[in-house]
Amino acid sequence: MTVDNAAAPTSGFSAWIGAMRPRTLTMALAPVFVGASLSWAVAGKINGLAAVVAMLGAACIQIATNLFNDARDFERGGDGPDRIGPLRAAASGQIEVAAIKRAAYAFFALAALGGLYLAAVGGWPILLLGILSIVSGWAYTGGPLPISYTPFGEIFVVAFFGLGAVCGTFWLCAGTMAPAPILAGLAVGGFAAGVLMVNNFRDAAADARVGRRTLAIAAGEQTSRWLFAAMMFGPFALLPFLVRQTPGHAIWLAAGALPLAFILVRRLFREKPGPGLNSLLVRTAQTQAIFSLLLCLGALL
Repeated sequence: MTVDNAAAPTSGFSAWIGAMRPRTLTMALAPVFVGASLSWAVAGKINGLAAVVAMLGAACIQIATNLFNDARDFERGGDGPDRIGPLRAAASGQIEVAAIKRAAYAFFALAALGGLYLAAVGGWPILLLGILSIVSGWAYTGGPLPISYTPFGEIFVVAFFGLGAVCGTFWLCAGTMAPAPILAGLAVGGFAAGVLMVNNFRDAAADARVGRRTLAIAAGEQTSRWLFAAMMFGPFALLPFLVRQTPGHAIWLAAGALPLAFILVRRLFREKPGPGLNSLLVRTAQTQAIFSLLLCLGALL
């Protein structure tokens, strides 16, 4: 298989940072902030230490998943010369595959280490959530049937980057569960699913070549655009219900991100799959971050 850069493998700092994909790392951090803020709004409690450890653990799991994805996609032949996404560390020869895998397992281990403390705080529900999160992060591109090779990637993202992270943090801070974090988890997870949809929409041709059957491939171009619209506008449809669950708080502030969602949806309907979608992917993650930030401010006010 040919690669974009035939230079000898290197473990330069910039190459490692790129492999971790920091521009979308907010997808792991935002739901933790939302869960902690809602705990204050609903239960009047915040466990600061548990929230920080949960945030670090979520970041470690996402970094590990991204690194493992970089290595496994290269091994499966998914990062060929027709790739139009950002340069991958393994495919370009910047970092050896074995080194990327070792780093991925190290970040999974760090997440598990923090998870021991979180399990002591939150009990068996947090222990189960932590185990499932780490296993799913590995299974996203690992195992005989990787999640990323099926149409269920967006469901995985909503479950772990939305519901699991928001509800898990709320449980750690409040010691109970309520409708508000469930609604917020679906909202935040919807944006995260939108990020993945843009990624898979952009890579549909290359993914089909290696046997992937992502939602973007299964649905086709036009239906994928409508699904992206639902992922971007769905969170705002949930806001009125969330406002009802948090009386006396300015949750409605999150509606301030709606114009950004309109701009992104209109752009995807006008643009064909190609390199131009790289910036759209980043903007989608930024819209999730802005929505989450405004929601947190509203919960704390």
